[in-house]
Amino acid sequence: MTANANKRLIIVSNRLPIVITEEEGEWQISPGSGGLVTALAPVVKRHSGLWIGWPGCGEEAPIDELLDRFGREQGFQLRPIPLSEDVIEAYYSGFSNSTLWPLFHDLLGHCVFDQNTWETYREVNHLFGEKIATAAAPEDFIWVQDYQLLLAGEALRSIKTAQTLAFFLHIPFPSLDLFRRLPWKIEIIRALMAYDLIGFQTMRDRRNFVNAANALIPEVEVVTRQRHYTLMRYGQRTVKVGHFPISIDFGDFSEKAGTHEVADAAWYLHENLGGRQLILGVDRLDYTKGIPERFLAFERALEKYPELQETVSLVQVVVPSRTLVPDYQDLKEMLDQMAGRINSRFAVPSWTPIHYVYRSLEKLQLLAYYRTSEIALITPLRDGMNLVAKEYCACSIEEKGVLILSEFAGAADQMARGALMVNPYDIEGTADAIHQAFTMSGEERQRRMKLLRDDVRRNDVHHWVRRFIATMYGARL
Repeated sequence: MTANANKRLIIVSNRLPIVITEEEGEWQISPGSGGLVTALAPVVKRHSGLWIGWPGCGEEAPIDELLDRFGREQGFQLRPIPLSEDVIEAYYSGFSNSTLWPLFHDLLGHCVFDQNTWETYREVNHLFGEKIATAAAPEDFIWVQDYQLLLAGEALRSIKTAQTLAFFLHIPFPSLDLFRRLPWKIEIIRALMAYDLIGFQTMRDRRNFVNAANALIPEVEVVTRQRHYTLMRYGQRTVKVGHFPISIDFGDFSEKAGTHEVADAAWYLHENLGGRQLILGVDRLDYTKGIPERFLAFERALEKYPELQETVSLVQVVVPSRTLVPDYQDLKEMLDQMAGRINSRFAVPSWTPIHYVYRSLEKLQLLAYYRTSEIALITPLRDGMNLVAKEYCACSIEEKGVLILSEFAGAADQMARGALMVNPYDIEGTADAIHQAFTMSGEERQRRMKLLRDDVRRNDVHHWVRRFIATMYGARL
């Protein structure tokens, strides 16, 4: 890589990679969870960089003191952008998660189009732009993350900033037909063209964006199409649009999965669940994850293949999310009822078909679930990448696990050779895949998992960052 790639890295995201809590009058700060934090924290640490975002709490917390402490422990700086509850409700819960999130996940029926939330979203993006401008030095590389900040680059350019600006979308970008439904589609495309490099997860997402920009903005011109990026001209600006499948820190997950603590916890989980083969699902509570369809497929597998009864259990971990939003409350109630109905139908005193865990997991527990489960059932209806699939493979250090993966996961393009691919809407087909995984020979399991682990190892999060930055500066890896 060129010397340009060694500039200070500034990561900008809606939320800082932390959780701040108060217990008995004592304020605590700990690392956050989720795909974005998992992928980017090692990167910004390696570059001794700066992370800018909302701290996730109000002014009552001693923010500066907590962030200083966290920065010293983690090896990178944090810069907070305070937001009020009303602003968070309109900008984050409103436009980001009630408009953009369902639209970009092909779920138009969940979309709410509201002018007031759009106005707040735009104001917050401009606030981010102002704060970034005050924190950044002229030579910094500014990398904005995800759908909550689509307009931040345009806000920065309006302040006449000259820094290199890049953007990465962690969720899918919709087809032109869907994107046309958004009343503010023109404003969003124009704002994104303020970045020097726009990154997407998959070739399909990149193609969708290029098609939308071409169709909606007459001034946009495609200059050339390369393997990893498309060069576009917009007025006096030249913009690279690429696809860069995000990944995980493979070495960290694999190493920690091999520790005695994780091995002991994995053994305890397996023994506590009767020593049967375990099918694992790990998801944030969200209607894009396909959990109801997964329950139906598991139920159908038990019906169709009676030999699975009393010999396999589904462990479904659901991490609470957006618990005050009606759609998510309804989904939680549906999952509760479905798990209860299936268990009442098939359970016997010595066996429970579905172990439904509704809570967040500590890192050690999560690694133990990954390591002890013979099968991972990861069946989103649509997602950007799906790092759970890659984490599971990284933790399958004995190479005995089987990955069942939705063809609509962003990771499908990379992992199709080793995974059993399914359409999550096809209940019968997913049930058959569960049976196929259960009966798969040890040799076939090892062959498939070795392919998966080798690919995740080669294309880890550090490779993702190197390729992104190399594309930005036209360097070779």
